[in-house]
Amino acid sequence: MQIVANKALRLKVRNPEKITSVIPCSKQIGTHEVLVRWGLEEAQVLKNLKIKNVPSPILQNYDWPGIYKPFAHQKITSEFLTLHRRAFCFNSQGTGKTASVIWAADYLIKQKKIRRVLVVCPVSVMGSAWQHDLFRFAMHRTCDIAHNPRREQRIKVIRGNAEFVIINYEGLDIVSDAVLDDGRFDLIVVDEANAYKNISTQRWKTLVKLITPYTWVWMLTGTPASQEPTDAYGLARIINPSGVPKFAGGFRDLVMRKVTRFKWVPNFNATDIVFNALQPAIRFSKEECLDLPDVMHVTRTIQLTKQQEKYYNLMLHQQLIVAAGEEITAPTAAANLSKLLQISAGAAYTDGKEVVEFDCSSRLQALHEVIEEASHKVLVFVPFTHNLMMVADWLKKQKYTVDIINGAVNPRKRTEIFNRFQTTPNPRILVIQPQAASHGVTLHAANVVVYWSPVMSVETYLQANARVHRAGQVNKVTVVHLQGSRVESKMYKMLQTKVDTHQRLVDLYKEELEGIGETHE
Repeated sequence: MQIVANKALRLKVRNPEKITSVIPCSKQIGTHEVLVRWGLEEAQVLKNLKIKNVPSPILQNYDWPGIYKPFAHQKITSEFLTLHRRAFCFNSQGTGKTASVIWAADYLIKQKKIRRVLVVCPVSVMGSAWQHDLFRFAMHRTCDIAHNPRREQRIKVIRGNAEFVIINYEGLDIVSDAVLDDGRFDLIVVDEANAYKNISTQRWKTLVKLITPYTWVWMLTGTPASQEPTDAYGLARIINPSGVPKFAGGFRDLVMRKVTRFKWVPNFNATDIVFNALQPAIRFSKEECLDLPDVMHVTRTIQLTKQQEKYYNLMLHQQLIVAAGEEITAPTAAANLSKLLQISAGAAYTDGKEVVEFDCSSRLQALHEVIEEASHKVLVFVPFTHNLMMVADWLKKQKYTVDIINGAVNPRKRTEIFNRFQTTPNPRILVIQPQAASHGVTLHAANVVVYWSPVMSVETYLQANARVHRAGQVNKVTVVHLQGSRVESKMYKMLQTKVDTHQRLVDLYKEELEGIGETHE
């Protein structure tokens, strides 16, 4: 295939009439050669005709807006998406697939192929990932988030004119009728699509109801069918319904076999069946993206619960009364900031050393989402002891294999756990108190590091990250920050830019006192 004058495609085919009979802007120029106008519709038809290596015209006349130039794999991903009305994107976590989707959607809007985009995703990435990336890569487009306790406010966003509307899974259930009535969402993007693997859920049924034969649908996940081959069925029914049986039981019989009354195991050919079902698809692992930096930082923002918000502000008010007219010292600032961080993380210690627990289910869910997207093992750094035990217990209830490292684990046991983590399939997750991740320990079996909440020392932060990003690491590393309060957001920024937090604690604490009454992001 040859691109001619950046306007046409020159193809060598056995049967030219197969192309000229269905593409008006084409002509036969030789016994086995055809010249085809290089447009989006023509490229899509060629793709449907199983012509290989058809380039999308996004490569011809798109300026790739934004503050960063796209990596090669991002361009290829955008190109692939523009050629497929229904498609999967299985690029690994941390490869920048959000930007690829934004560029592809922006191009389709520019070509007047779609009018509006509905992005369906977890709450934790609505603002920190999607809205943030839209501002960075498509600042000329309008976007809004349909997330509000009041249903009428969500509907107002749906009925508005924002070109990109971002909504969470549960929110879509609430306003699905308004989405249907609006009728302008020509593209639906589903992020972390494993949330739609079960066809019996109301969530799945709501999404399917919104899809017409003309709707573009792109589903994103870095770990398709990661737990069972049957997990592929719900996704395939949306993107590639003709590629799977009509009923879930039929698909189960293809990919699983029954070994006891209650136990099923994958068939020997399950991987091939799942691969064919989850098509058309594109995938780049982080290891394949040679132009990616070795370490990517990702932020997930989780709203504090009403209970956390109440006690966070109550604690600030009490601290403000105590601080009135007094000089704030670094030790005082550190102690009080620590209490605010504890409330944000889900458990705080009273002056009597008793533990007060808070509802942090949304943060646990965000952690679960990160782990589900991880391609290798995961380190979860939890600064506070009670939080650490709570997180580890919850992960075990989710059927993950988990080990714990904190100050109470003796050196011999600690070495055993580190060796097992490095050399055996289990545990998949290590929940660690950052101070216990001593210098020199190698844990590069993991390629994802999650901070449940920020640490208060740049040195501890850098040393903790170095457990994974060090000599011998063959995978790209993703560092994920979970945040819900203002102080967490500011702490992470200081840690990332290597600002000495001890020198800035007093200023940071004063800023927090001055911000009483402001809402948390």
